[in-house]
Amino acid sequence: MAASSRSSHPSGPALTWITHNPRVRLAVAGGTGAVGRHVVVAARAAGHDTVVLSRSTGVDLLTGEGLSGRLAGVDTVIDVTSGGGLSTKGAVSFFAATTRRLLEAERAAGVAHHVALSIIGATRAPSGHYAGKTVQEKLVTASGETWTILRTTQFHEFARQTASRAAVAGVVVAPAMRSQPIAAVEVAAELLSLAEGSPAGVAPDLAGPGEEDMADLVRRYLAATGRRGRVLRVPLPGVMGRAMRDGTLLPSPGTRLASTTFDEWLAGEAAQG
Repeated sequence: MAASSRSSHPSGPALTWITHNPRVRLAVAGGTGAVGRHVVVAARAAGHDTVVLSRSTGVDLLTGEGLSGRLAGVDTVIDVTSGGGLSTKGAVSFFAATTRRLLEAERAAGVAHHVALSIIGATRAPSGHYAGKTVQEKLVTASGETWTILRTTQFHEFARQTASRAAVAGVVVAPAMRSQPIAAVEVAAELLSLAEGSPAGVAPDLAGPGEEDMADLVRRYLAATGRRGRVLRVPLPGVMGRAMRDGTLLPSPGTRLASTTFDEWLAGEAAQG
């Protein structure tokens, strides 16, 4: 029987990670991205034979170029791809194309399990990037009975991405957004645990340990990393802007909580310079 370790937070149910499972052959779509790179490191550390599907390894999931033959012998595909920009049209086009390419290739190769990462609240606010994730979920759930979907909140790393955008006249624009962010490395650990198991349908949601204000997170990131800039909190228009402000993207009561706080994650970022 697999051994496991538990991480818990006093305000939410315990999060269980399986740390020792029989070796499997994994393919990680988007394996060089914010979450994917952590998945790859964890999978290889656990002894799993791991294939990275990304443009840097010669695979273009939008067109399918380079994908043929890469899934031979693969037991499970973990899809953590991201792209398409901020527009609804771009996001929908990207996730529809990449998800279809992956699912078709998996069927042809006899892959037994497809694990996809999605976002808490995406289907309730299908606009921009979230519209793409909604389409992705629909395609996966319609593909049969060999899938697992994990929905999480936004990552701590979103603050870094926002702060890294070019400032205009010394001003960094951050959306007015209520968030309960989670460390990407904890998301990766949970995805790997799910990939080591059998298809589970929609897995229980996973969120960070506490609610935060996104503009405040960006300010704290800038201060901790020694960067200058005044942060302007801007309410975005439309469906997505409202969802960011009204709590639509927050986890429901009783959602499983990871343990790494933003400040703990930030300390690691500051230490890296």
